[in-house]
Amino acid sequence: MENAIVIKELNKSYGNLKVLDNINISVRKNIIFGLVGPDGAGKTTLIKILCGLLGHDSGEAEVLGIKIPEGISKIKNDIGYLSQRFSLYTDLTVDENIEFIASIHGLKDFSKRRDELLGFTRLTKFRNFTAGKLSGGMKQKLALSCTLIYRPKIIFLDEPTTGVDPVSRREFWIILSNLLKEDITIIISTPYMDEAERFNKIAMIDKGKLLAYDTPANIKSVMNQDIVEVVCSPVRKAYRLLNEIDMYDVQIFGDRLNVSSEYESINVKKIENILRENNIIISDIRKIPPSLENAFIHLIKENS
Repeated sequence: MENAIVIKELNKSYGNLKVLDNINISVRKNIIFGLVGPDGAGKTTLIKILCGLLGHDSGEAEVLGIKIPEGISKIKNDIGYLSQRFSLYTDLTVDENIEFIASIHGLKDFSKRRDELLGFTRLTKFRNFTAGKLSGGMKQKLALSCTLIYRPKIIFLDEPTTGVDPVSRREFWIILSNLLKEDITIIISTPYMDEAERFNKIAMIDKGKLLAYDTPANIKSVMNQDIVEVVCSPVRKAYRLLNEIDMYDVQIFGDRLNVSSEYESINVKKIENILRENNIIISDIRKIPPSLENAFIHLIKENS
């Protein structure tokens, strides 16, 4: 299948700070592709380069077969970009914001498409509300509708669900999944590992370096080891105790610990005994498959 994006040995620095370090990625058309990593990983910089908003120092980048940034004018109407910050007009209504974006792209007969998008994003009954009165989730849906009004072939979404409530996040993902029926390629960045599970393929990035580039399932398989999940209290005391065992790798997630080892099969009974002997209350302890978050932390340690 033809690629929507091809990136070869891409580098970008700000002064002495290397923001992107020799990135190599290709993305097939009509999939949801994720750029996954923490704040400062280089995700936004990469998206801005691919949208022609920012130059790069060396390497090559192609979007829809066109070299970027040289040929960006040829495909500007084929690219949609939804930035981290809401950038539409808060004093215009939902309808007026979509109309404004449509006019910028030279669209005249867009009313049917607008009605379809408002229905698709469940914003029809809010069409006369000013954008400033919408919730965070509704604002993102409006921004997406404005991006889709001119039918781009590829859309870039930069952390679109950051700060959005869980219900709106779930609705947003349903909308994005349904978009694939319109033959659109979706490039989305996120710091949330649970969201990354939804993508067809992902690139894990940290401090400008590409740690992994594969399907979520294949990336999780790099951790060829057991994970023992322990829900306990006080969790930080338990973390300190288990972290003192050299053969254990311990990660803390809220009220629970994930314990793994590259050197031995984890003995659940041994962990249970250590914690109970030190007056740790265990609510639950069990073996679980590795998560993307486990794999990401594992890859960071391997590459540090």
